[in-house]
Amino acid sequence: MAAPEPILRMRGIGKQFPGVRALDGVDFRLLPGEVHALMGENGAGKSTLIKVLTGVYEIDAGQIELAGRPVAFSSPLAAQQAGISTVYQEVNLCTNLTVAENIFAGREPRRMGRILWREMRRRAAELLARLEIDVDVTAPLSSCSLAVQQMVAIARAVDIDARVLILDEPTSSLDAGEVAQLFRVMRRLKDQGIAILFVSHFLDQVYEIADRMTVLRNGRLVGEYRTAELPQVELVAKMIGRELAELKALEDRPPEPDGAPLIEARELSRTGAIQPFSLTIHRGEVLGLAGLLGSGRTELARLLFGADHATSGTLRVDGKETALRTPRAAMGHGIAFCSENRRAEGLVPGLTVRENLLLALQATRGWARPLPRARQEELVEKYINALNIRPADPEQLVRNLSGGNQQKVLLARWLILEPRLLILDEPTRGIDVGAKTEIQRLVAELSGGGMAVLFVSAELEEVLRLSHRVGVLRDRRLVAELENGEQLTTDRLMETIASGAAS
Repeated sequence: MAAPEPILRMRGIGKQFPGVRALDGVDFRLLPGEVHALMGENGAGKSTLIKVLTGVYEIDAGQIELAGRPVAFSSPLAAQQAGISTVYQEVNLCTNLTVAENIFAGREPRRMGRILWREMRRRAAELLARLEIDVDVTAPLSSCSLAVQQMVAIARAVDIDARVLILDEPTSSLDAGEVAQLFRVMRRLKDQGIAILFVSHFLDQVYEIADRMTVLRNGRLVGEYRTAELPQVELVAKMIGRELAELKALEDRPPEPDGAPLIEARELSRTGAIQPFSLTIHRGEVLGLAGLLGSGRTELARLLFGADHATSGTLRVDGKETALRTPRAAMGHGIAFCSENRRAEGLVPGLTVRENLLLALQATRGWARPLPRARQEELVEKYINALNIRPADPEQLVRNLSGGNQQKVLLARWLILEPRLLILDEPTRGIDVGAKTEIQRLVAELSGGGMAVLFVSAELEEVLRLSHRVGVLRDRRLVAELENGEQLTTDRLMETIASGAAS
């Protein structure tokens, strides 16, 4: 049988922002009655493609066709009126209203200006029953679980005569039972002929629910594939941009550590963020964390720094059980954390290089004991020179520095404290090759001096170059630890990420 005509077709889509080409000649098609996964790492262009489709952004090049006719949406409302509905990860409903009121908000059945409440409740119940969603339509939405709230958002989208339903990371906050419920609804909608565009970082879920997938990388189309015909390890290679045969393990790792355990996590977890994991970090060791975006790397790191609270498990520092309930408590044990989002969670753009660099040290002293100016200048000069921060002007506003030099300022802030464990979350993302090399060299030197480093990076070569061991995460689980030596190769690492097992 011939394949049905696409309900949606995007040809040669281009979108550029200042200094960034977010989409470069991307083609995409969506068939009626299918679940189609949009895959790619951070920065691949997935969100931009969805926003171009739904009228959030205007396209710079290309054409969009819906049911064979050219369209150009000026707003998400215009896209919705044409039959394209989007349900985002963060449900955008009114929790103070009932389930029925949320489904029909702005479209309430009326007679002579009055809302027909009984009719609205009846229609809401019928709609949910067709989707096999069992919920009291008179209950306030705030009393429903997040999963049910997402079902209500989907029901509302479907009732607006949706022909295309976009689900953007709908399972990120759901447990296994809730995911199964969502998938039942998706299959029901698929059987009704609705085309579903599914965005998720959970590979197992994609392979369970999706018929086809489109892979983007760096704003360009890698290809369109039938899910059943693309092995997971090949999908990972296409998303990352390396073939297994092209990648090699790198030999210039730091010297092997011989230190005692510094941090010991046992069955540590946070509900909805990271499943129970056990991990030991030794003095002088670089422990890498690898995995695709959304695998739980940052969530694990935040637990070890006390930025998030664990809901189960124990943590030992120097062999003593410790509850790191706040970052201040972690700092008291010699733990430092460089966030992957240096602008939002690290630097204060309106302060100078000097002020940013000394922020953590001053916090440990308290604001009643300001650091003497002479000591400030001594420390700032030392670390500006040590990390080659340019321009070497301590009174320069940090927002005026390049991304690489901003990252060095953030590193210097924590190195001043002489931590025993330095957690680096994507420390080389978005910086030039020269700055990246300097930071990698610094990590090796710190490890050689006895400091433990937890190194999180999406770049597999970088993880392999620097790490003594690598913890592999997938779907918010620590699935394997690969030791230095024959185990620690790129082939093995990619296969483990793809399969979720070290064997």
